[in-house]
Amino acid sequence: MKLSDAIAAFINEMLDQQDMVELQRSRLASQFGCAPSQINYVIETRFSPEQGFSVESRRGGGGYIRIMRAAVSAPRLLMHAVNAVGGSIDQASAQAFVENLYQADVIGRQEGRMLLAMLGDKSLSAAPQSLRPQLRAGLLKAALVALASGRDDPTAD
Repeated sequence: MKLSDAIAAFINEMLDQQDMVELQRSRLASQFGCAPSQINYVIETRFSPEQGFSVESRRGGGGYIRIMRAAVSAPRLLMHAVNAVGGSIDQASAQAFVENLYQADVIGRQEGRMLLAMLGDKSLSAAPQSLRPQLRAGLLKAALVALASGRDDPTAD
């Protein structure tokens, strides 16, 4: 198991036992025998708002990192994801967004598969390689907004 995976698993185990965990970067780094920057990396990549977490931190000697699972409604989480996508997104990041929404039970398996098919390089092959990240971001945002709106008629504007 990679070090990043071990750190993330440790934090997730703590979150399974309580709603909020408060960690000290230096203590956790010492426990895992790594640099504090490795702890930062894990928190930024595994415990982001897009993945359903709220993170607060204070640096310094008495600093801490407070991680909480965000309890938000599906439409709110979808709109948060829309805002987090930005102006362009690569295929791997788009896949991570979709997988996180599936893991959070915000989208179903079929919706996830359709999104992944739509956002893949194979589906975007008619567009120049340089434009695919922008096109992918626009498609992902439009799909997430449509899902968040909860409209029954997919042809309605």
